[in-house]
Amino acid sequence: MTHDIPHMTAMVCHGPGQSLHTETRPVPTPRPGELLVEVLACGVCRTDLHVVDGDIPASYPIIPGHEIVGRIIALGQGYDDFALGTRVGIPWLGHACGTCSYCREGRENLCDHPEFTGATRDGGYATHAVADARFCFPIPDGLGDLEAAPLLCAGLIGWRAYRMAGEGARIGLYGFGAAAHILAQLAIAQGREIYAFTSPGDTAAQAFAHQLGCTWAGSSTQPPPELLDAAILFAPVGSLVPAALKAVRKGGRVVCAGIHMSDIPQFPYADLWGEREIVSVANLTREDGTSFLRPDVAGRVKSHVVPFPLAKANEALARLREGKIEGAAVLIP
Repeated sequence: MTHDIPHMTAMVCHGPGQSLHTETRPVPTPRPGELLVEVLACGVCRTDLHVVDGDIPASYPIIPGHEIVGRIIALGQGYDDFALGTRVGIPWLGHACGTCSYCREGRENLCDHPEFTGATRDGGYATHAVADARFCFPIPDGLGDLEAAPLLCAGLIGWRAYRMAGEGARIGLYGFGAAAHILAQLAIAQGREIYAFTSPGDTAAQAFAHQLGCTWAGSSTQPPPELLDAAILFAPVGSLVPAALKAVRKGGRVVCAGIHMSDIPQFPYADLWGEREIVSVANLTREDGTSFLRPDVAGRVKSHVVPFPLAKANEALARLREGKIEGAAVLIP
């Protein structure tokens, strides 16, 4: 299936530490097994900052963005599981090889030969994007474009981290941004107590956490009023790992949900003893997407979004870096 739109606009990063530049490019033609979408919204994720800053491997020049909501306008040869006009989400994991030992074990998030949307294949800071159709998800009708966009990474990584945290009643969330504000709503709806840890002095984020129904909100330098069953770290700050270990009970688990984190400082073995655990979340699987993007799961949360026009992508990234986004930033082409 072909399309008749000759050109697209994209915000492109040409190297680590460089600002994004507006470019006009030919609209790509989807190859067999791919689909082409008109981008309706694209979330701005902290991982995009890591791509722009060179903290994680990327293929420059690159169009960032991996929280993409788009409408299919063309299908590559040999793929008809989606129909033209369908609204789909395009996540961080853009492709897995399917043949390495991890893929064969059902752990495609650890694939030895992956491709990542907005890092090694062009993403959604653009008017159009191409994706491997097998790694796209249908967006439920009840979710708007803007509110669905942050669910494609902040929501999905939060969901994977949440399931890894176990069944405990009290969960601490360190870094109360896009992912935490989504996960907090879901966990509270399921009867969990959520303890929100913010940057010291960030009373606005603490008030936002209380507004969403969190049991407690305070500085990441403070101990919680009760020992936690688990803690999930969304802030990429290694020093929070020892702090979280002190905050969880014996047998508790600390889940590091970021793709990049500063070094973890030394800490006494006594803080880990008692069968406490530290685990990391790496990427996501398609099962994470299909289990989360359902009306009875994702449909129970409301993304708090701050919209920006596509041309203001650099401003959105700067405000995210400075911690001045309440909820999630979303670009609109």
